[in-house]
Amino acid sequence: MKILFLGDIVGREARKTVLLELPKLKNKYEADIIIINIENAAGGRGVTPKIAEQFFDSGVDILTTGNHVWDQREIIKYIAKSNSLLRPINMPKGTPGLGKTSLVLQDGRIILIINAMCNLFMPKNDFVFRSIEESLLNLELGNDYNAIFIDLHGEATSEKVAIANYFDGKVSAIVGTHTHVPTSDARILPNGTAFQTDVGMCGNYDSVIGMEKSLAIDRFFSKKSHLTVAEGEITICGVYIETDDYSGKSLNIEPIRVGGVLTPT
Repeated sequence: MKILFLGDIVGREARKTVLLELPKLKNKYEADIIIINIENAAGGRGVTPKIAEQFFDSGVDILTTGNHVWDQREIIKYIAKSNSLLRPINMPKGTPGLGKTSLVLQDGRIILIINAMCNLFMPKNDFVFRSIEESLLNLELGNDYNAIFIDLHGEATSEKVAIANYFDGKVSAIVGTHTHVPTSDARILPNGTAFQTDVGMCGNYDSVIGMEKSLAIDRFFSKKSHLTVAEGEITICGVYIETDDYSGKSLNIEPIRVGGVLTPT
């Protein structure tokens, strides 16, 4: 299975750029499924139903989120009815929406997508290791699903690496989001799980993680500046992953960086 995943979309220009480039990316990688983290798409904070629908209409299959999922309050009713817009699976019981969903491709192959959020330096949620483990209970990679993909939303690189190694071989891929900075450790772990600590954001990298530089710097001096999304050329960041349809293990993982100030792939 060929999986195209793009990291956190930050702001309007990033939305426009990604929507414009999606057909080219899908064609280049011959993607069977497209997954995008959308949690910063509405002015850098949250997502609205209208924005979600724009991405679904453009051919995106699944949208994932993270700690900013509730910043736009109108998303609550929408996500409660959606099978394709996810929120982290380890949010407290009774939280609207789904933390995982499955998708059946036209040829009958099935993929399970899980959205999870780390615990270190993040809002209080259920223990992420246990929540992922419970979501995989009685499931066998390659038997019940041709592929299992996890968007792991978190701050601490150590926690993400620990989770990836703990679940190595039990899922096809674990890729990190949230820090908005792509790491250079894309690899396949010993038991066949593709991993990258963070795929980075789709946004303007001439910024402080997507926000206007001077305002973000002011925040470090205790000035209560209101952060705004940085204007400028967008870099699209993500990963392409190819899995074996029979074992569910990953065969390849390639970082994606297109446009902007980062070195392109």
